Amino acid sequence: MLSAQDNELLCRTGPGTPMGELFRRFWLPALLPSELPEPDCPPIRFRILGEDLVAFRDTDGKVGFFAENCPHRGASLFFGRNEEAGLRCVYHGWKFDVDGNCVDMPSEPAESNFKGKVRAVSYPSAEFGGLVWAYMGPKEKQPPLPRYQWTLQPGAEESRVSKHLQDSNYTQGLEGNIDSAHVTFLHRTFGSEYFLRGIPYSAPQVTQARETEFGFVYGARRPAGEGEYYWRVTAYVFPTFTSIASTSTAGGGIFVIPMDDEHSWWFSVQPPAAAGERTRRAVDAQSGPFAYISRFDQSTLGLIPGTWRHVRNKDNDYMVDRELQKTLNYTGLPGNRIQDAAVTESMGPIYDRTQEHLGTTDVAVIHMRRTLIKLAKQLQQGIEPPILADAERFRAVPMDLVTAKEDLSQVWDPFWQAFKAEAGIEAAPTA
Repeated sequence: MLSAQDNELLCRTGPGTPMGELFRRFWLPALLPSELPEPDCPPIRFRILGEDLVAFRDTDGKVGFFAENCPHRGASLFFGRNEEAGLRCVYHGWKFDVDGNCVDMPSEPAESNFKGKVRAVSYPSAEFGGLVWAYMGPKEKQPPLPRYQWTLQPGAEESRVSKHLQDSNYTQGLEGNIDSAHVTFLHRTFGSEYFLRGIPYSAPQVTQARETEFGFVYGARRPAGEGEYYWRVTAYVFPTFTSIASTSTAGGGIFVIPMDDEHSWWFSVQPPAAAGERTRRAVDAQSGPFAYISRFDQSTLGLIPGTWRHVRNKDNDYMVDRELQKTLNYTGLPGNRIQDAAVTESMGPIYDRTQEHLGTTDVAVIHMRRTLIKLAKQLQQGIEPPILADAERFRAVPMDLVTAKEDLSQVWDPFWQAFKAEAGIEAAPTA
């Protein structure tokens, strides 16, 4: 369990908080490109890291991120006019370019130089890998754009990216994403030994974590026949990206980004190669003895129109089907996303971790908490996260393997060294 003090440090990401300052050192996914579909389209509101922002795509197609309130007298720039390479406040006509420069101030005398002294609070943006990214930290500390593995694949801009809102602190979702043991139960379908390679998917017998340049990897070992084991190794990349073997063979995965302290944005990335492989596996699995995707698992009903919240949510108990729970799957809930949301949101907006009792399969959860808290405390002492020194360090990939080897280091180290050599990634210190 965590102390109350460390739980607060881990969960609070607003401006001026230790964890919030750590997150602001990274480029973070902020939007889907489709939310700003064309130049000069209407601006949108959104919240990230506890800050209310407005986003717009200017005449040249570049995205701007502003604090929602105009620096004049605080009117919302959401109502602004997006025109002629800038966003104009409708209250007094002040206009700002994507960098926050005031380029027109029609309410002031023509000879005034006042506009040169006023700026909108703005954050740098970038668009790649099927996402729009924001950097919200100090200008002088802005790192190079991260080179996640999927962003380097052919057709990366065509990656399948989905987004939804979850009503819980980011840590609860992140902990689920690096917890291999829950898959055996929460995502179990009856009539199926569950998962892939024709291997019965029992609870892991051994779980281990190993630090890396990008964060750490977490390996779960399960029996796979006489003298062999199925290793499933998840890659965790600072601060909240996870790439999970069996669903992300080209380095895709899931970002859990704090909207504020009680809500989080989920961005799920499937590169074209990974999406194709997953489809192939699903087809193969449904024709074999260990089918794991059913028509019920695919039934998610979608999002409430005009929101990023799922139709199945805590207000309707996720439409749990008790008959389905008796006959088809472990939970009575369809699909991994809904199953994950139900358990993580049921903990409350911010779980009191002084009340928990951790077991042997919680190794990755413990490791994640310790490393994030360590990085946040080091940043308070002026020590920057080592991963930010080189964009190549974000190139994490997961792996799975059937082998007789019993230790994670024997499985992971040769694979990672070979991958780095092929990718040209230099050795770097761990956190």
